[in-house]
Amino acid sequence: MRLAVRGAWMIGWVLAALLAAAPAAAQRVEGDRASGQGLYEAEVQVRTQAEGERNAAYARALAQVFAKLSGDRGIANRPGVAQELRRASEYVDGFDYRQDESVAPSFRTMLVVRFVPEAVDSLVAALGLPVWPQPRPKPVVWLAIDDGRGPRLVGLQQSNAARPLLQRAIERGYRLGLPSGNAAEQAAVGAIWRGDSAAIARLSARYNPPMQLIGKLYRGGEGWQADWTFVDDGRVLSRWSETAADARRAMATGADGAADALIQRYAKATAPADPVAQRIVFTGLRNGDDYLRLSAALQRMSVVRAIRPLRASGDRLEVELDLLTGMAGFRRMVDGGLLLEVESGDEFATPVYQLR
Repeated sequence: MRLAVRGAWMIGWVLAALLAAAPAAAQRVEGDRASGQGLYEAEVQVRTQAEGERNAAYARALAQVFAKLSGDRGIANRPGVAQELRRASEYVDGFDYRQDESVAPSFRTMLVVRFVPEAVDSLVAALGLPVWPQPRPKPVVWLAIDDGRGPRLVGLQQSNAARPLLQRAIERGYRLGLPSGNAAEQAAVGAIWRGDSAAIARLSARYNPPMQLIGKLYRGGEGWQADWTFVDDGRVLSRWSETAADARRAMATGADGAADALIQRYAKATAPADPVAQRIVFTGLRNGDDYLRLSAALQRMSVVRAIRPLRASGDRLEVELDLLTGMAGFRRMVDGGLLLEVESGDEFATPVYQLR
């Protein structure tokens, strides 16, 4: 593995200065690290660069990758996932460190972890996790911010002001873009503020895809409030509001709500929700040590939810397993160095595995 410390950039948070900047040419911006942080890569904060701290952080990084692939931010609570997170180090392809200066004057040490795509894909299939297909859409963000001096549109040149929103979308496995911020778009602030999503959809027709995340961020009580609307091809998929003491936290909720709306419509489950009861015969069990090796191997497999011994004869043991994703998931996770499938079985015959 390669260890390197990479510098990062300072993220400014002076809304008045950012929102006063002149508009840029018609184009869209995506998060600064979008090109470098793929679906199989994650960033997590660590206190030190010690090996023990790094190993503990791998689980959080793998959970983030699972969330990107599925779109489900609660993915760690699904059956079998927690067990695989504890073995996250087995799927690591490499890592780096970088210093995050976005919370200046303090600094955070971020661990950037890259996982082996094929291994992660196999886990996703074996665990029956939902999959958010690629390519994924890049909705346009129409965000107006009122810091007490009236609402103003966040366009391309004010991208630093939207950084928490753009980065949170990347963490959820997709990307957001900003409008260019020309005069006609700046004039649309009123439509944003009164919730006229149809007017914004018409103005956004020049951008692809025809999806808009429309939001207004303003002071509310002792903190900030964000009101959001997500539109897909002229149809409102979701509306929600969030409050937070910090403007950046309130802003980031837009990316979460849009992701939730997208995966509800486009993500697909890959396996049945309930475990499948499957009988399997294991041979080659000559003594107690062999039984212990087999038991440990089965318990280690996250697709095995329950083990019920049925009968033993000679060196053969027949068991009934509750398999999270049936025999397909079992075969994906079985340790070929320990168990060899000698009879594949079908609806009439029981699969047979030989303990090596």
